Amino acid sequence: MTEDLEILQGAISAVVYQNYENGYAVLRLNVGGGQNVTVVGTIPLPAVGERLMVTGKWSTHSSYGRQFEAEFLERLMPQTSLEILNYLSSRIIKGIGPKTAARIVEHFGEQTLLVMEREPERLAEVPGISRERAKDMGEEFRLQVGMRQLMEFFAVHHLPAELAVRAYKLYGDSTVELLYDDPYLLMDEGLDAPFGAVDRFAIELGVAGDDPRRVEAGILFELNYNLTAGHSFLPEDKLQLAASQLLSVDADAVKQGIGRLLEADRLVRSTLAGITVDYLPRLYEAEVNCSRRLLEFAKGSFPPPKGLERMIRNVAEESGIEYSEEQTRAIREAATSGLLLITGGPGTGKTTILNGILSLLGQMQLACLLAAPTGRAAKRLTEVTGENASTIHRLLEAGIDPGTGNMVFVRDEDNPLKCDAVIVDEMSMVDVELLHHLLQAIPKGKRLILVGDPDQLPPVGPGFPFSDMLRSGCLPTVRLTEIFRQAQQSLIVMNAHRVNQGQMPELKNVKSDFFFLRRQSEEAVSTLIRELCTTRLPKNMNIPPEQIQVLSPTRKGGVGTAALNKMLQAALNPAAPDKKERAFGDIIFREGDRVMQIRNNYDILWKKTDGSAVGTGIFNGDVGTITEIDTGAETLTVTFDDRAADYDFTQLNELEPAYAMTVHKSQGSEYRAVILTAWNGSPYLLSRSILYTAITRARELLIIVGREETVAAMVENAKKNRRYTGLKLRLQGKTE
Repeated sequence: MTEDLEILQGAISAVVYQNYENGYAVLRLNVGGGQNVTVVGTIPLPAVGERLMVTGKWSTHSSYGRQFEAEFLERLMPQTSLEILNYLSSRIIKGIGPKTAARIVEHFGEQTLLVMEREPERLAEVPGISRERAKDMGEEFRLQVGMRQLMEFFAVHHLPAELAVRAYKLYGDSTVELLYDDPYLLMDEGLDAPFGAVDRFAIELGVAGDDPRRVEAGILFELNYNLTAGHSFLPEDKLQLAASQLLSVDADAVKQGIGRLLEADRLVRSTLAGITVDYLPRLYEAEVNCSRRLLEFAKGSFPPPKGLERMIRNVAEESGIEYSEEQTRAIREAATSGLLLITGGPGTGKTTILNGILSLLGQMQLACLLAAPTGRAAKRLTEVTGENASTIHRLLEAGIDPGTGNMVFVRDEDNPLKCDAVIVDEMSMVDVELLHHLLQAIPKGKRLILVGDPDQLPPVGPGFPFSDMLRSGCLPTVRLTEIFRQAQQSLIVMNAHRVNQGQMPELKNVKSDFFFLRRQSEEAVSTLIRELCTTRLPKNMNIPPEQIQVLSPTRKGGVGTAALNKMLQAALNPAAPDKKERAFGDIIFREGDRVMQIRNNYDILWKKTDGSAVGTGIFNGDVGTITEIDTGAETLTVTFDDRAADYDFTQLNELEPAYAMTVHKSQGSEYRAVILTAWNGSPYLLSRSILYTAITRARELLIIVGREETVAAMVENAKKNRRYTGLKLRLQGKTE
């Protein structure tokens, strides 16, 4: 009740805890008279020295004692020179630390913040601050003030704090005004907003259930949401039904909304094999252009170079390998075909062929570029070929458009790659949009060689283009089926093929590279994994912990990656006085931790550890080690092989521990030793393709820990979630 509410006013003396994702914070507030009180609540991006007027009530926490629970707050800018100094010294403004803050406040006194807001160029009056730096400081100050005000507005309406940051970058100071006019602007593709929260906000503002803006936003949300399930489009009837159920409106309202979106070119309608389907425009463009460019490459051919057969024999002699008929055909076609697909399971010689093709193209004096979907896959490609390979994103010089927040590529049709041939490995991980951008950037009349295993997990993004290409029967393909003698001696390889054929893997051979260790409880599974990582494998097999990767099909549960990472962190990198830490939500990041980047960041700056180069971009799936945590600068440094990148604490949602990871996240990587959990879970995650993918991640040793019944269930579960993708039909010409 309102009569129980009190008002406190004071300056923040300490930020005890803050969650950058939802805005929750624990503060110490100096309310005068030498009294500091604990304040808790949604207080986005608090800064030491900042003045607050907080409305709330007192409570007593069982562990932390008496505290003030904030229900409403008003931000009051610091007033005295000391408050301003404390505020700026907290590094709330990028580029201003304690020493710079002291010089600025000494020069401008209590007028400091007014100068920063209205006349930032005057900051150049302070010794050591250039005009350009002064301008940057002013822009950053206005950004922080505007963002804080918007986050407070979002908090009142129960919208995520991180959404406020993205919206402010897109719409600036006009955000609130624009949202009052159309709250569904938050459903812009670049904002990645949760529809439920935005819809509640819109209803609070009085938007009717059948308002055209709401209906259209719901339709577009359904298509965008289904991209995460791998669908490039939805059939018309399924889109209508899904949107009608989401919005609780009748089918006619949805049909009219689809009609308006089609008329405004915000949807594209197509017919595939007689079925009417609806696309988001960018997915339609990607699929159509992929089909067109692939067929163009497939029609391209090159005359055999003089002495081709002799050159192939030379390649074989230099490598000391006797190529099979399949391998010889693949190498020969790489020399004469504009497009070549190479596919096969483990042990069938894909790496051998890649090296042979590279050697042959080198003899032909052709410049070849190598790429893979992830940083780890590119690193592995470099290791097995001895040639430099990059991620597809880095090859295309990907970046973020600061105006829209959307991904852009420097390399495209107008600025193509400079090469004679492009080879891409791990093609099963490439979605249709990324393939579209890659194909645009390869000049016409060049060679394209795509290598992969379609029985691996499909891409995280929409479509399954490599599978569609193979199933179309329209493109030059070499299928490798022979398992070579050396690979036949590996139970990892043989069991991978058994699983792929729907047979139980051999689990009883105790003198091999593949072991099954039965355990009947989650606690027993977790305990054994800890023993394997900390003592048994390092001592008995000379495999250090950093060369062991624990995999689980799931994140949740006692043997999911979240629980396993906490257990393994405590076992492999325990807390110590000389190790700095930083809490972020439920995760504690510690110096020495193995961590993984979980989303593409095209702008983050990295530098070579030897100082030889700098660059930008850390990508989804890159794994590194936390080498430094600077609590003063609020930064965390991660070293990825030979590159070091600094993350400020607001970016920690881009990282997660990587002692254990999901099978999906491991795709494209290879590890010396893999430990896989086999425990109860969702049939969606306990599938044959997940088991097959996990097995093929191991190079020297695979250990499955858990229940044999779960392994059997995964082998039996051959169901693959259908993806709505039209690339195969477009390649076959079955469109209208």
